Order: sequence, then structure tokens, then C-alpha cells
Amino acid sequence: MRMSHPRRRHSRIRTARHLLAYVAVLVAFGAVVSEAFGAASAPAAAAARRTAALPAAPAACPAAWRATWQRLADRIKAPVYCPAWLPDPLTGDIGGRWNNIDSVAKDGAYLMGFVWQETGLGAAGGELHVNLRGYPGRTAIPTCEDTLNDGGKIVRRKLPCFDDARGTKRAGGITVTVYTVNQGADQWHVLYAWRLRGSLYTLSQHVAPPLTYAKVVANLDRELAALELVRPKG
Repeated sequence: MRMSHPRRRHSRIRTARHLLAYVAVLVAFGAVVSEAFGAASAPAAAAARRTAALPAAPAACPAAWRATWQRLADRIKAPVYCPAWLPDPLTGDIGGRWNNIDSVAKDGAYLMGFVWQETGLGAAGGELHVNLRGYPGRTAIPTCEDTLNDGGKIVRRKLPCFDDARGTKRAGGITVTVYTVNQGADQWHVLYAWRLRGSLYTLSQHVAPPLTYAKVVANLDRELAALELVRPKG
């Protein structure tokens, strides 16, 4: 029978003791870390629960945006709708970075467009384009001109600027008619049109990547619910 050397036996005992002590330290450290994270996350979880329980605040345009729409309302002497929400990164301030169309006719009809564009393949490219229109004192759908090349002959025809009505929906106290065949700056857009006190208003968004038709409609529903009516002063 082979006997172990006493020094080797003591060495193995010391090593085992060291390992046990090391494991104990790790367990204790893990308990401290777990307790610390639990203590830190508890208030955050409670705050999240309190926030979820709060009722949603009514939509209102940011002050900076609203001021630009107030100037428009004062200029045309008619109510306008300020968009309290637009899809990121768009902002709804007239004259801001994303405001690509700022058009006001002599009769007060206006078109305000907001666009983000990026070239590239797949998720790297796409477009977000939202238009808001108003026709003070007019409720009829305007007429647009379409130009066709018929065998080398240029043919011009008149047609409704907003067409192919697809029913109605309601949000934010506004009942709109949904149009899916539109002309001019609203071509390839889904468009919502409604009337208020003798004036026609529209809200539209381009159906283009990265958004699907369903996502555009969801955006329009949210945009519609967030519109704030701004009346002219005086």
C-alpha cells in the first residue's frame, strides 16, 4: 500500500480550503449584487406602474409649432389645424427643417408639406411625407389637371384632386372621408378629408418604403387624433 507524503496531503487540504473560501466569497458577492439590482429596480418598476395608471393627456401642439400655425391662421383669417404629432423624425413647425412645402394662394388656400427622405437599399432608404391642406370658404373637392400622351398627342383632362372614396372614420372629434386616388402633391398618398364650418381640410401621407399601407393608415389615425384647431386672433 502506497502512503501519501504528509506535505502533499497538507498541501491538498490547504488548496481545498482556499477553493471553498473563494466559492463562499463569490456567493456572497452575488447576493450583494442581486440585492443591489433589486433595490434599484423596485422604484423604477413602481414608477412605471404609476405612469401606466395615469390617464393620457389631451393632444396639444408644442408651443414652437403652434406659434407658426397661429401666424398662418392670422394671415389667411381662417382656422387651421396644427399637427401635434408627426412620425419621427418629422416635426410640424412651418419653416422648420422638414417643412418642404409652404404654399398659400391668394384666396387663402394653403398646402403645408413635411418630408424626410433617405436614399439607399432596404432599411437604409425611404420616405416620410405628410401634407396638410385647407380651403377657407370652400367645401367642394378641387379639380386637378392630368396630362396624357395619346399617340404623340398631348391630352389634358380634368379630374377630382381626391378620388376613390373608401368610407369614413372618426378620431379627435373629426369625421373624415378616406381617399386613395389623389393627384398633385398628394399623389400616391392616403388622404383624409373633412369639412368644418364651410371649409375643406385634408391630411395625407405617402405610401412608400419603409412604411406599408397599413402603417401609413395607422400613422394617419394617430395624426388625425392629435390635430389641434388654431383659430385666427382678432
